[in-house]
Amino acid sequence: MIELPELVAGGLAAGTLSALALGGGLLRSRRQKAALRAEAAELRARLEGTEGAFITEVEHLAARRMPAAAAQLAHPHLRVPGPAGQHTPGTPTGIALEYVLTALREELTAQRTRIDAAAQAGLRGATREIQAALYRLQDALRGLQQRYDDPELAQTLFALDHENEQSLRRAQVAAVVCGAWVGLAREESHVVDAVTGGQARLSGYHRVRVNNHLEPGTALVSHAVEPVAVIVAELLDNALRHSAPDTDVVVNLEHVHHGVCVTVDDAGLGMTQDERARAQRLVAGSDPILLTDLGDPPRMGLAAIGRLTRQFDLNVDVSSPSPYGGVRAVLRVDSHLLGRIDPDERPPSASAPRSTRERAVRGEAVPEAAVRATPRREEAVPEAPAPAVGPPESPAVAGPAPDLPPAESPALAGTASGRPGPAAEHERTPAPGGEGPGDLGGLPQRRRRTPAAASDLPRPTPAARRPEEAAAALAALQYGTAAARAPKRASAPEPQRTDDEGGAAG
Repeated sequence: MIELPELVAGGLAAGTLSALALGGGLLRSRRQKAALRAEAAELRARLEGTEGAFITEVEHLAARRMPAAAAQLAHPHLRVPGPAGQHTPGTPTGIALEYVLTALREELTAQRTRIDAAAQAGLRGATREIQAALYRLQDALRGLQQRYDDPELAQTLFALDHENEQSLRRAQVAAVVCGAWVGLAREESHVVDAVTGGQARLSGYHRVRVNNHLEPGTALVSHAVEPVAVIVAELLDNALRHSAPDTDVVVNLEHVHHGVCVTVDDAGLGMTQDERARAQRLVAGSDPILLTDLGDPPRMGLAAIGRLTRQFDLNVDVSSPSPYGGVRAVLRVDSHLLGRIDPDERPPSASAPRSTRERAVRGEAVPEAAVRATPRREEAVPEAPAPAVGPPESPAVAGPAPDLPPAESPALAGTASGRPGPAAEHERTPAPGGEGPGDLGGLPQRRRRTPAAASDLPRPTPAARRPEEAAAALAALQYGTAAARAPKRASAPEPQRTDDEGGAAG
């Protein structure tokens, strides 16, 4: 039988062991709880740090990255900042933020295109009405020019017609940029007439020198005449605007392997590399054109060229500097847009510069310097040179009354009035042997004059003419040119005209 002390000792031992076991369990539990609390605190700190970094990235996205991405659509050279955190790229958060930027760009592009299309439609309708009104005004002015013979009134009407022509060009360019048709239908015409027609639409046309090195009769097909005239006018306008008023703009017309090139060189300030690259993108016509990309106020010349080059398969290059220090612009017209016109049956306009090849065929001496830059005033009328009173190829447009040299006025007046000049009267001489025209059945005979006989003839003394009379004679000559060169009209969706615009041939 176990005695009581032993039982007490055993119970105490068991209680001690139980207490020790329970204390160890409690100690382990406390340690586990402390570890869990530390882990929870660490996770809470990490969560708070992640949340703070995410908030920072979102704030950075809204404050800097999204505005930069929106501005980059209009200004591609701008740089969009990266994420605020260095470790964000490549993470799920970084990928999600980049997706937000991509979606923003796409939506902004779609909205800009939609809004710009609406703006272009509105501007296109407005310019259509403006063009129609300017066409009617031009027809009215030319009707007045043909009705009244007063020299001073004719001068005023010529000046008004030229101002109206410049307004019409600006409206036409705006319409072309907005996707409208070029506006005129012409018949096949000489290349040089299309070039001088574009020159006639500018206020500084007198600063342009055209050197024609094409074969006589080189022509444009009908649907390419007006686009070429518009492109040449815009290239010349850029050259005139960005060069000093005391400098000339040189235009060369030359044959190349694939067609014809019209080269425009100015002596202006030129362009930087970025400006030249942007201009080349515009004239290439490969990128969509938005009015908001053209500046304020919009500069539409190069954009109109881009529209026309894409529509009519023309090529314009402005990537080269000019040897005169400015910009060189080259318009290339491929062979499929070229044709031929018999220059004897349909000669170019009187104001168009003569071809250097035609001079060579006739045996005329053409100095190299004259081939490069022949003054337009000496080429205006091949047989009887006279200063031009208005833009080339624009019979209804004239500037101030010209100061004609005394030796040129009578000859020109005789031509304008239909009477033969003094030279023609001296060539009609009696037949040898004293026979007159009545001796040969009423038919006159001509004979070649020897140098001695020609020198013995009395030279008529030209009478001094007043400027008003000279202006009237030139106006009569221009009226005849306008009537002979009146183009055939074709139906078109845009407003039509009854006269040439700017005097482009055909």
